[in-house]
Amino acid sequence: MKELIRCIAESLVDNPKAVVVTEEETEKGLVITLKVAEEDMGKVIGKQGRIAKAIRTVAKAAASKEEKKIIVEIQQ
Repeated sequence: MKELIRCIAESLVDNPKAVVVTEEETEKGLVITLKVAEEDMGKVIGKQGRIAKAIRTVAKAAASKEEKKIIVEIQQ
């Protein structure tokens, strides 16, 4: 799951080396935190959050195959 989010994020940003993806298991489910460079935040979030929503949708679809709950957080 972590590699899927990393691959998507790196293809969107200008500085792929600044992409950091961490994964943590909590009682709510699997929490994936995506950190990108400040200048790339707009590219990852998109207009009205459309790209961020699409990333979350893809992650949830992949997690549903494994019957897991997933939360994707985007940070600077």
